[in-house]
Amino acid sequence: MPGTRFGTFDDLLQLTGEPMRPIVERLRAIVLEVDPTACEVVRLGDRAATYGVGPRKMIEGYAYLMPHRAWVKLGFFQGASLDDPRRLLEGTGARMRHLKVRSVADAERDGIRELLAAALAERRCALNL
Repeated sequence: MPGTRFGTFDDLLQLTGEPMRPIVERLRAIVLEVDPTACEVVRLGDRAATYGVGPRKMIEGYAYLMPHRAWVKLGFFQGASLDDPRRLLEGTGARMRHLKVRSVADAERDGIRELLAAALAERRCALNL
């Protein structure tokens, strides 16, 4: 994609405010616990790391981390279709949903791993993988 800047996870951390870095690192570790084979693509222009079954963000991606000043957004590209019995997800978009993680302890909330696993399963099913 012309104009898209890619980088490493360390590059993303450098763009992230110090208080949010441990949260981003913990969320990344949780994503990789749920999906050790996740394809991680860091898009510095978006200031985000995306995780998917392949590198294409909106087609193969199932989740993303986007650090903000006071929280880290854990987003789900097909979040509107996910079962969310704990009502963690926010947003009103046709497809995307997210939750805001404000601390490392908050990253350990019940339901986050389940949402990640459901998002991964949804992408694998949608793409016949």
